[in-house]
Amino acid sequence: MWYDAFHFPSLVWDWPIAIYLFLLGISAGATSLSVLLRRKGAGSESGIIKATALLAPLCVMLGLLILIFHLARPWTFWKLMFHYQFDSVMSMGVMLFQLYMAVLFAWLGVVFRAEIEALRSRLFKQKFAFVDGLIGLLARVERLLAPLLLLLAVLLGAYTGFLLSALKTYPLLNNPVLPVLFLVSGIGSGIAATILLAVTLFKEDHHSVGVHFVHRFERPLLAVEILLLICFFTGLYFGGGQKEVAMWAAIGSGFWSQVFWVGVVGIGMLLPQLLGLLTPAPLRERRGHLVLVCSLTLLGVLLLRYFVLYAGQMTVV
Repeated sequence: MWYDAFHFPSLVWDWPIAIYLFLLGISAGATSLSVLLRRKGAGSESGIIKATALLAPLCVMLGLLILIFHLARPWTFWKLMFHYQFDSVMSMGVMLFQLYMAVLFAWLGVVFRAEIEALRSRLFKQKFAFVDGLIGLLARVERLLAPLLLLLAVLLGAYTGFLLSALKTYPLLNNPVLPVLFLVSGIGSGIAATILLAVTLFKEDHHSVGVHFVHRFERPLLAVEILLLICFFTGLYFGGGQKEVAMWAAIGSGFWSQVFWVGVVGIGMLLPQLLGLLTPAPLRERRGHLVLVCSLTLLGVLLLRYFVLYAGQMTVV
């Protein structure tokens, strides 16, 4: 059963792609939330923004590294970095990554301007002083950088769905709802990842303004994600033919059906909400409760990527 679920004739993209999509979603979600939090007056002292400064670029770099080594000829990947093909989803994605990372580092440079200047002065004395001036120039256009970065983060989150929907011979994947579904679930993973890192690594108080701010998005996003899943499968059902076959093959029975109902819906969506509602107040105040809920949410989002990737390739037109 395990072997058949991960090995079948119509399989083109396997498990590293699911991790790649998961990491990009975290980066896009974390960045989107931090840009909005920054508009509320938060700065480099915020554990959420510190977590984003670590998660957002590292997740993209790690995701691209996984993708590069997953290619049949990884040493030719550099060609995609300079030779753009506007009819290729992969090439357009690389262009988006480059622009996103450039704007992300520029924005982070502005946010952590004081820390960067202090570090440069301590390590290099008067050398590289031009960096301070460059960051100063970027600070003047932060009002333009922030919405541009937010737009790029949203595009990156949606791109993870567009990448799969480009596989036109798979009716479950060639679905217009998929980019929006991956964007929304990616923002949810960004919330969970930033809170998890902020309270563990950066010792952020789980009652802080930053944590409270991102918490406000959790339930509305979950409601939207459930609605999108309903639209996703309803569209397949009323599409008839192979679309309906693909839907029942995915959620009707078998290994990936169990992953969806138990892993995605049960563990990733319902269990965190039940823990929030049924756990006694003194236990909810503990950091371990928050860590557990965030970890379950991340697991659910990762399993959603696996489910869509593998179940989506089981049925072809």
